[in-house]
Amino acid sequence: MSGPYAVPRTAPIAIAPKPPRFPPSRQSSIHLDSFPGIRTGFDSPDSDLVSGFSALPCEACLNRRSECSMGEDEESCVACLVAGTECTLVDSPPPRKRKLNGDLEASSSKRSSPGRSDIRRRRHHQQSLSYTTASSSLIEDMANFGGPTLLKRTLGLQADRYSQYIGPTTDFEPSLINLSPFDPHDESLLARGTLRRVSDNDTFLLLPDRNTPGYEHVSNDVDEIENLVAPHGRKLIDLYFRVVHPAFPVIQKGVFIEKYERSHREFSPPVLAAIYILAINWWEHSDELANLPRPNVRELERLVRTTLADAMYRPKLSTIQAGLLLSQRPEGDQWAPTAQLVAIGQELGLHLDCSHWKIPPWERGLRKRLAWALYMQDKWGALVHGRPSHIFAPNWAVQPLNGNDFPDVEWDENDVEERLETERGRILFGQMVKLSQILAEILETFYTLQASHAAANAGAQATQLILSLAKPIQLKLKEWYSGLPGIVRMDSTFQSSLNQPHRLSSIGYLHLAYFATEITLHRRIIRSMDASTTAAASTSSSPSPVATGINLNPNNGGVDPYIQHICRSAAKARLISAMDFVNRLTPSHLRSFWYFASKTNFALIGTFGSLLWATSPGREEAEWYRRRLGEYRWTLSVSSRPGEGSKALLTDFAMGMLDISAGLLKKLPEKPLLSRSGSAVDIDAARRQSLLALGGTGDSGGTGAGAVNGRGSGLSMGGGFGSVGSGLDGFGGMHSAEASGMQSPLSEESGSEEDDEEMEEEGGVYGNFSATAGMAGMAGMARMAD
Repeated sequence: MSGPYAVPRTAPIAIAPKPPRFPPSRQSSIHLDSFPGIRTGFDSPDSDLVSGFSALPCEACLNRRSECSMGEDEESCVACLVAGTECTLVDSPPPRKRKLNGDLEASSSKRSSPGRSDIRRRRHHQQSLSYTTASSSLIEDMANFGGPTLLKRTLGLQADRYSQYIGPTTDFEPSLINLSPFDPHDESLLARGTLRRVSDNDTFLLLPDRNTPGYEHVSNDVDEIENLVAPHGRKLIDLYFRVVHPAFPVIQKGVFIEKYERSHREFSPPVLAAIYILAINWWEHSDELANLPRPNVRELERLVRTTLADAMYRPKLSTIQAGLLLSQRPEGDQWAPTAQLVAIGQELGLHLDCSHWKIPPWERGLRKRLAWALYMQDKWGALVHGRPSHIFAPNWAVQPLNGNDFPDVEWDENDVEERLETERGRILFGQMVKLSQILAEILETFYTLQASHAAANAGAQATQLILSLAKPIQLKLKEWYSGLPGIVRMDSTFQSSLNQPHRLSSIGYLHLAYFATEITLHRRIIRSMDASTTAAASTSSSPSPVATGINLNPNNGGVDPYIQHICRSAAKARLISAMDFVNRLTPSHLRSFWYFASKTNFALIGTFGSLLWATSPGREEAEWYRRRLGEYRWTLSVSSRPGEGSKALLTDFAMGMLDISAGLLKKLPEKPLLSRSGSAVDIDAARRQSLLALGGTGDSGGTGAGAVNGRGSGLSMGGGFGSVGSGLDGFGGMHSAEASGMQSPLSEESGSEEDDEEMEEEGGVYGNFSATAGMAGMAGMARMAD
């Protein structure tokens, strides 16, 4: 047994219980630099180790340079047991060091030649210690790396096999699977492939990569990708982990860098290309790269399309990573690839609860992060493309993220700013997941075909139906925002961003997503009022309200005018807050990483303003929205991000959509002039009539059921659709006006003082505005120059 010996990969070792955590100073990646080719895929070792033990490898394992682990019979190691060979020991093996966490060394002293039984007892004792002390992670880590032997325990990142989840309705009958002769390591070799059981209820089929299309080109493809960026590959990777990774942690940073330092061939071609393509968007942000010519991005994109298509035949977690990263490009989002990623994720079992699977703990955390990133991609893709979502709650069992789902240390312990940025990014990612769940509820409640039919069938009562469904979701949004940690609030980071312009901050995409979620909810309310008015007009002898877009006659069966007033005032406040947020973005925000949906979310603000303009009851209000949208377009025109010239402008898409909307709004019929006094009297009379009908006092300062806007307990509407206008909790509440942490701007060309006083009374969204920072300041100076 003096030469290398190939061992069939059929029986990986069992995973030891995870030891208790230790301080970060004792945690790092395992180093196996002396073993070329080991650790392919994204194998992130769990790094919870203390001082180790003296290893006594058998001769075969020493020659193979693999970990020697004792088998169940206590007579042979696992490798020799599977290979069916004799397990013999070397009397005096040469001294060697096994680097573990940077300081773990095996004993280098020469060992005597005791009797074989004594040696077995010693080896078994040492092996037992490895399973009962903190050193147990060594066996698990070696199982993760394994090299050419059977010691691979990952499920979704193996170098030469890919996995397929066996669902309950496939040709594999679950009862028969349980009858299969699984070995102690939960694998069973069949003619079709190898079964891998990860829990009592979840089983996968493992298949070889070599039988899939394009497998023979993998090495050449990854070489070509690396050559396109050479000699700047490492600098681009550093850029990626500095700019993108903190806010979108779908890669194991420590393992990625460690593998890259050994060889770029250890990576799946599409994920390496995706990281390079994203990082190139911040080429000028690196002092070392700024004055150098950029790599050929078009050729990188061609290669990534080809290699990703091949990788889908042998899907792994790295395939999901590549697809998610490519979707974050300024022009990378498409709906069809999202559907493919969701399908691949389901094949890999990402929709399942892996909390207790028999896989390494680090892989469980990575799976959860990727699952929620895929969930966000699906939900925000459904919003921005207006398509049905592919992920539904009945088939989603992924548990919420927690701190253990992220790597222990991903920063230089001497760099306080890097640690703070990493922690902020993890909180940012987790809060975006929670917000995406609220968005999913909005889409499912209001924007499915079934929901649309239900609202249409409600006729003139559509608004009441919509409000009854919207109330609990609005409260969830309020609770989400009020519970935001200070580290990701705009108001707490605004000044620090100005003082440190070199430190990019991606929290802008979270707050923009919040406004997009609010707008998505209020768009449905405003639409329902227009639909209810039209439905009421069709059964009434009163003049058609289509020309004005609002029903001012409370006797024609449409929406109560006071409820309309409250809902439109709340919608107006959301629009002002969103525009103010964009005004306050600084270069530190705009030049950072933005989530793929952000360009459409910017556009949704303008779309919402156009909707309010189109449905305005009179010419004065319509003119107010026209001016506001003009100011918003100016703000967008001075907001940009670094990248490939004009194509990389973050706000180009939003400006284009504003121009289209403006063209369509020119075709609106001319709206009537509504005098301030007349409209105020009409609204006040309608309010009193509504309150009296509902048992209220009709007194704006009262404390009965009809009091609104913090003056009382809220307007309690009949029909079981909740309360409206109850201060912060109702649709008259302005809690979202505080979302940017700042006051809203007061336009020089805004409507009358009465308009502004009414808005202030409705929720205090107006206030003194000083355009001294961010895009507001730039826009103001540009106006003065003109």
